[in-house]
Amino acid sequence: MDGRRRRFLLVQRPRGWPRAEDFALIEEPIPPLAEGEFLVENWYASLDPAIRGWLDDRPSYLPPVPLGEAVRATTVGVVAESRHPDYPVGRWVVGLNAIETHSVARPGGFTSLVDVTQVDSPTRFLSVLGAVGLTAWFGLHEVGRPRPGETVLVTAAAGAVGSLVGQLARLQGCRTVGIAGGPDKCRRLLERYGYDAAIDHRGKDAAALAQEVRAAALDGVDVVFENVGGPSLEAGLLHLNRHARVVLCGLIAEYNAPEPVGARNLWQLIVKSARIEGFLVSDFLPRFAEGTKALARLLAQGRIVVDEHVEDGLDRAYPAFLRLFEGTNEGKLILKIR
Repeated sequence: MDGRRRRFLLVQRPRGWPRAEDFALIEEPIPPLAEGEFLVENWYASLDPAIRGWLDDRPSYLPPVPLGEAVRATTVGVVAESRHPDYPVGRWVVGLNAIETHSVARPGGFTSLVDVTQVDSPTRFLSVLGAVGLTAWFGLHEVGRPRPGETVLVTAAAGAVGSLVGQLARLQGCRTVGIAGGPDKCRRLLERYGYDAAIDHRGKDAAALAQEVRAAALDGVDVVFENVGGPSLEAGLLHLNRHARVVLCGLIAEYNAPEPVGARNLWQLIVKSARIEGFLVSDFLPRFAEGTKALARLLAQGRIVVDEHVEDGLDRAYPAFLRLFEGTNEGKLILKIR
């Protein structure tokens, strides 16, 4: 295929908060395909907090994005050219590619064909039927293991993952307490996602948050689904019940910190014979079909609601990415490329 593509490149490592000059938007020829490769015309890209960690040159579960390369992201799009028999032209595919108009891809990992006729929008494969939904599903059910009658505390509870965790915990018969930023998000927790209690973290330190967690949890916390870190995690640790489980999904409050930030109150894990466990959704890759099927069924039955925030255009990549850390997105943040 002859043609050109536009790409959102990383040109220097961010120090703290990402700046516009850390990135560049360029146009270049589409490279020829090797045998076994296929070309994806990306329609949408998922903007996730994990991207921030991939921009740093430090050990992680994936190698850092090389300088001068497009910023890594999960995309959904259409096969435009193919040298692989299992990925014919015209089929929709989701995979871990980059923020660019066209990606050269190979099978394996997160790459899979999807049937967009089964959903109201291809973006569902970047939200509830993608890594976001699967993170909530497996993180809660397989790591947190909530039981009916227990209390589940979720931080970043109005976010893409947190909003689903709260709803799934309610379906398990749990009391749900969510921590979010601002009255609008807290209202959405109660009215749209069905949380039993909502706590606004704005302007509060760990001690103030701990008081509100104690009041909202009633009888203590059995499962903490942690997406934020910092004062929110410290507050949750102070009200663990015996044998509580802390699901460490993310630490978004610390991603832009220029120096490492450590959690305090970890001694509560000893006091309460509790455990903290980090996980990656890729740990459950062999079971993705199982999780997707369950989430699709709940969505079709109207038992869960999913919000998506779509920003339009590759030119919006940088300001859209910042929304994750400003907390101004309302739902799963997605960049529309085509």
